[in-house]
Amino acid sequence: MLWRIKQQAQNNPNPEWEKKVIEYFREKLKENNATNWVPSLNDVPLHYLKPNSLVKFRCMVQDMFDPEFYMNVYETVDIHTKSRVSHFGKYRDIAECSPQQEIDLNPKQIVTADRQTFYCVPVPGESAWVKEAYTSASQARVCPSTSYTPSRHKRSYEEDEDMELHPSKQREQHLGSVTDIHGSGDSKRLETEASSRNHMISLNCSPPLDLNFPLPGEKGPACLVKIYENGDSFKLNDILEVYGILSVDPVMNTLNNEERDNSASPVESMDCMDTVEEQRVHSPPASLVPRIHVILAQKLQHINPLLPACLNEEESKSFVSRFMSELSPIRAELLGFLTHAFLGDSLAAEYLILHLISTVYARRDVLPLGKFTVNLSGCPRNSVFTEHIYRIIQQLVPASYRLQMTIENMNRLQFNPHKDYTANRLVSGVLQLANKTSLVIDETLLEQGQLDTRGVHNVTALGHLITWQKVDYDFSYHQMEFPCNINVLITSEGRSLLPSDCQVHLQPQLLPPNMEEYMSSLLTAVLPSILNKFRIYLSLLKMLDYSISDEVTKAVEDDFVEMRKNDPESITADDLHRNLLVARFLSLSAGQTTLSRERWLRAKQLETLRKARLQQQQCVNGNEL
Repeated sequence: MLWRIKQQAQNNPNPEWEKKVIEYFREKLKENNATNWVPSLNDVPLHYLKPNSLVKFRCMVQDMFDPEFYMNVYETVDIHTKSRVSHFGKYRDIAECSPQQEIDLNPKQIVTADRQTFYCVPVPGESAWVKEAYTSASQARVCPSTSYTPSRHKRSYEEDEDMELHPSKQREQHLGSVTDIHGSGDSKRLETEASSRNHMISLNCSPPLDLNFPLPGEKGPACLVKIYENGDSFKLNDILEVYGILSVDPVMNTLNNEERDNSASPVESMDCMDTVEEQRVHSPPASLVPRIHVILAQKLQHINPLLPACLNEEESKSFVSRFMSELSPIRAELLGFLTHAFLGDSLAAEYLILHLISTVYARRDVLPLGKFTVNLSGCPRNSVFTEHIYRIIQQLVPASYRLQMTIENMNRLQFNPHKDYTANRLVSGVLQLANKTSLVIDETLLEQGQLDTRGVHNVTALGHLITWQKVDYDFSYHQMEFPCNINVLITSEGRSLLPSDCQVHLQPQLLPPNMEEYMSSLLTAVLPSILNKFRIYLSLLKMLDYSISDEVTKAVEDDFVEMRKNDPESITADDLHRNLLVARFLSLSAGQTTLSRERWLRAKQLETLRKARLQQQQCVNGNEL
């Protein structure tokens, strides 16, 4: 349909055709779950997708390149007849030009435009259940493409990377021209045999391309997302769902060669890049980093596939209303489930629920309001307990990461993103995460050792994230703070080395003889339908609005004054702030969007129990936790 509209526009120029394209797809995607019929790069292998077809991609903006210029309107001239044909360059990487034609490079015949390019990666730490749910909901019908087969004249880092990502898949080879990719010629699929692949090895191979995933061990496609409209409305680390035209033209792979073919048709933008490193990063092989020319793009409120995408629509409101009506039993079941996970400790389970639904809802000057970092102390050292606690959290939240706080990891990993000026890109770091990601820091693995300079910087970065909900991005000549909204849970044996908003000391009520078996059995015992209710519960409550009436505010202030009178030495303004936070999340956990006196008293009770437990442990140990 897109190419039909463009063909009509070329035959009968109409400046409105671009708006018609966007309007057409916007309306079509609203019909009868049409979005489920669009194949997604998140779950469909690239070689199963047809070039120039409509695809979607759920991703995080990892880097934002400089705007690039392209030929929006240009003319080709037939070599023999000298006849002219107008072309539109929008939604394309390669100029449309047959072997019998040449492009008229006269500036008067070319209308240029600019587009924004985002380097996008799959959402860091996205949970397996999220991926599986999106995949199962998809109704896209795909099969191996017969119109695209990557060119392989010699072995390069592109082939190495693909074999690493898809070791069970055979590589494919392509012999064809630019016109084949755009449907004006026939191409044939040639299987690349293992024996012939050995002859393709080159001694001058480029090093493997770093796909720049923030978290180690991540898999999935990275994409260059070309934005034509409202590019300024998106920012770094936003989660997007984009719908656009897939571009995997093999001519773009010529940028991998040491000598570029300057006689080829203009590739991608009309900009000139300075360094080989910048060329490799900004124009990587299309078979490894495909391009998506965006027709529609939207920021996602969340990535929980069990929830409606937009909670403001009427249909979504009815879903929320139905779910809220059965909230109480779901909360009770979740509390019981987490109590078992914490070996019978219901207080720790209560605080974990509050932590998991916490979110930064506003910023007052530099203070992030709503952050609730919990330090779960008293965890067994060097045991499978903390690993299984993370696995349980991983099954409950859409995105998470477990940071094993070993000396080796602290000295080796790069936490803060930094700018590589040679390649002109932002090199990702572990803390470049999407909002609402759960970060579990396992401090029980920390042994004695020496932190080097990077290790010290990483500890500082964690403290900065926890305290201010900001991450410093290193631009060499200056640091730039990027606000974030990351739920941080710290598991430790004693009191954490890192700051926290609330320390809860674990008090197990049972000690199973086989911890591995006990913890593993918890998840298998929960019905999938119940697990899905837990997932909806935690994601939905994060997005509810909350308020405190003037009457309740006055009652809380009076109550705090009385608390200060009774215990002026130990009750501080921090206690009031923490009590209000606990009361907020306690109310939301019960589906109440305003504070009641009952919830305020319950919050005070929880805090009293938590503090008493810490004092008791301090007396036992004879020193501060």
